[in-house]
Amino acid sequence: MRTPRFALAPLLYTALAVSVAAAPVAVPPTAAVPPTAPAAVATLDARIDALIHQPRFAHATWGIAVVSLDSGQTLYTHRAEHLLLPASTAKLYTAALVLDTLGADYRIPTRLLGTKPVRQGRLDGPLILYGMGDPTLGTGSSTDWADQLAAQLAAHGVRRVHGDLIADDSYFTGPAEGAGWEASDLQSWYGAPTSALSINENIVAVTVHPAAHAGEPARLDVDPGDAVPSLVDTLTTSAAGTPPDINLYRAPGASTLYAFGSTPVGAKPQRYRLAIADPALLAGQRLQRALAAHGVKLEGRVRTLHWPQDDAYLLAHAQPLGEVLSPPLLDVLTSGLKRSQNLYLQNLLQIAGVKARAEAMASPDPASPIPSGFQSSEDWGIRALYALLGRIGIAPSSALLEEGTGMSRQDLTTPAALVRLLQYLAAQPYAAQLRSALPIAGIDGTLQWRMRNTPAAGNLHAKTGSMTYVDCLAGYVTSADGEHLAFAIMLNNYRHPADAPRTSADLDAIAELLAKLGG
Repeated sequence: MRTPRFALAPLLYTALAVSVAAAPVAVPPTAAVPPTAPAAVATLDARIDALIHQPRFAHATWGIAVVSLDSGQTLYTHRAEHLLLPASTAKLYTAALVLDTLGADYRIPTRLLGTKPVRQGRLDGPLILYGMGDPTLGTGSSTDWADQLAAQLAAHGVRRVHGDLIADDSYFTGPAEGAGWEASDLQSWYGAPTSALSINENIVAVTVHPAAHAGEPARLDVDPGDAVPSLVDTLTTSAAGTPPDINLYRAPGASTLYAFGSTPVGAKPQRYRLAIADPALLAGQRLQRALAAHGVKLEGRVRTLHWPQDDAYLLAHAQPLGEVLSPPLLDVLTSGLKRSQNLYLQNLLQIAGVKARAEAMASPDPASPIPSGFQSSEDWGIRALYALLGRIGIAPSSALLEEGTGMSRQDLTTPAALVRLLQYLAAQPYAAQLRSALPIAGIDGTLQWRMRNTPAAGNLHAKTGSMTYVDCLAGYVTSADGEHLAFAIMLNNYRHPADAPRTSADLDAIAELLAKLGG
């Protein structure tokens, strides 16, 4: 079980233990397919064993589980009951939770709220931009979200807002980073803050251009330009041929970006993607401009409301004045899984957590008492996840999860638990949709360039996972004999030698053996 980072009182997980102890959900085989021939299984065992027992893996840890979805037969295991770091294969757990609790068709709203009636074109403030967790705002089909909301407000007859515009992201309770996220990751795009009011995936692009002559300042382009409210730039241009030394630094929780060092004359522009410090503020500023374009005058200023600030007094009498919706949850989930986008999965976990808390408060269950003390949206999401795993039959000791992305090194799971999860998902009504949402070998997502021109290409659908010293792959593949397999391949504590194949190639070699099985 997770250890809370903070609490107003001890957090109790009695309810969690009860739900996990419940009878597991049966996961039947998908078809009456004869078990794989013993000789084929023996050959598979020998080939995988030969690969993972190479001397270069002497200090590493492999964990592998392979099961037939058709017959239920276990085809291969190696340390399948050992806890290992899953990296982003942990996103499979979050996917199961949100599909189970929110549904594939759920659409996430972002709302515009007023606290007073509109009279003669005037709204006595404040005007509230209320985020509810949509991680796609400002991307794809919602790039005009601010214009849509401004137009809806104008359609209500509002011409003047006598008050502030409050960008409120307190729908999520708890810190903006997931449990166990490392401070060194929080500046990078993959560590972008989770926020109920996200925009442009909470990412800003910074491009460094050298000047024409050494000693001159380098040029720094920021896109979007207002995403970095404070910049201290001392980057210079060094002589041609000298090594680049570009440094970008923003302290955790701060808004000032420091750029220092040098880039040589003639160097190609270098592009970096960094986390936005305050997505809600940027969203509020976007809406402010859209209001002006639609003839709505804001007499106050743009300000933010973040947890632990309380918005109950604002929302008590709030009336809807506009709303935009995310794409269906399945589309959001697909984008998050294909690209391994941490913001998407962490936001979805917290949305499920908000729902779980609301349901628990509305209909208390004596068999599953509400924990005492403060719990964040993330805590509630993890609590709901453990309840689901209990119904599936996955023991709490075999999946120790802290957040929704796998970026935390406090997340642990066994290969056997991952495969059990995959078996469960394969038996659900949304099984085909979930399978299509995973990266496909040689085709798209994080597997686009892997396993091309092999039997796994276009066949294997799996979630990748990687971080320093960790590489994992878990999903589905069909064997040469047409047998449907679920697998988890996990490699931990491995430092890649300079003269060895890339680590992902070692995992791919095992996956390709599964695709060739029986042929």
